[in-house]
Amino acid sequence: MKTPLSALATTLVLMLAHAAPALAETVSCPDPAGFVQAGRCPTEEELLFTFDGFCSDDARMYRQDTDPCVNYPQYRRMKNIALWESADGAFSGYVSCDLPASELRGARIAGMAIARDGKVTRLLCKYDKGLVFAHRTTAACRPEGDGSCSGDPAACKANCEPRSEDK
Repeated sequence: MKTPLSALATTLVLMLAHAAPALAETVSCPDPAGFVQAGRCPTEEELLFTFDGFCSDDARMYRQDTDPCVNYPQYRRMKNIALWESADGAFSGYVSCDLPASELRGARIAGMAIARDGKVTRLLCKYDKGLVFAHRTTAACRPEGDGSCSGDPAACKANCEPRSEDK
């Protein structure tokens, strides 16, 4: 049985594509002006309902894990959040629903940090107002410089190279 030449060429291209090493990339912190809300904020009724359920959990009480249950305003600060993403969807973070979008988009970059959790690397872009947006990757990353960014998101960069087991 003869295999058509085009089928062999397609197979060869696919094999080479999977065998080619992944390239290193430079990742920059996103500009907050492009942040978009990806999840909705909970309603006040949902917060009250979950406060009752969360704070009446007997197991939590026996572990003495009651800090957010001291009062409803404290619980509300902790749970009244929504998921936001960078314009390209590469970074995400949870933001208080009490923070106006205009203030979020006007946030200033404070620095970058890198955290490892098993095989996952998290690039953490830190902004004022306590905002943190994270990018998750299996690549090994290191910040350019000391991780301070001089208020410029484009200056907050990390070089990420695939780990040898990912190649």
